[in-house]
Amino acid sequence: MERVARTVADRLMPNQCFVCGQEAGSALVCEACRADLPSLAAVCPVCAIPSGEDLVCGSCQRAQPAFDATVAALPYAFPVDRLVQALKYGRRLALTRFLSGLLEPFAPPQGSVVVVPMPLHPARLRERGFNQAAEIARPLARAWGLPFKADAVERVRDTVPQATLPWIERRRNMRGAFRCHGSFAGKTVVIVDDVMTTGSTLDELARTLKSHGAACVVNRVVARTPSPA
Repeated sequence: MERVARTVADRLMPNQCFVCGQEAGSALVCEACRADLPSLAAVCPVCAIPSGEDLVCGSCQRAQPAFDATVAALPYAFPVDRLVQALKYGRRLALTRFLSGLLEPFAPPQGSVVVVPMPLHPARLRERGFNQAAEIARPLARAWGLPFKADAVERVRDTVPQATLPWIERRRNMRGAFRCHGSFAGKTVVIVDDVMTTGSTLDELARTLKSHGAACVVNRVVARTPSPA
């Protein structure tokens, strides 16, 4: 009955593809546009920067980040950038279903695992009205059958937006930005975020989690920028 109802609804009120505007049935992105999404290949397994080979990049070899691994679903390029921006700044919350689905195949390691979204500072949360990372992470944790810890970490410093700073200053900008509530002793923590640029924010969050006992911290991000900026 549910499948029949969904089929009838798709025919009577089909969605328009967010990318091309054509009918997409119950989907937000049509099959043709989804098949045409850009892909990531040959990336560093630690920071997911495109490197031309599946080896740890020189930057991670010189200075190992606090996180242990990163998987990005897509590069931050058209139309992925438009999808993320529409969610983040255009309040198109329906897109969380699609973006979360992109990460679902990249299951976390086995063991005692919890899912933690990248937190927003309360001032930014009040301004935006929602945390896009949490909206993506919640259905992802449910699909994986893992605990979702939205309030386990808070952002206690309302830092200058990373995009406004030179790369070399971004790590300094994030120092002391997070606070954990409780212990993560022996846990593998999956951090979920929308976009990874230099990785400084994820690095600081991973460092905070490990200072509270996390045995391993891995990132699952929707999109990765092609190079640090």
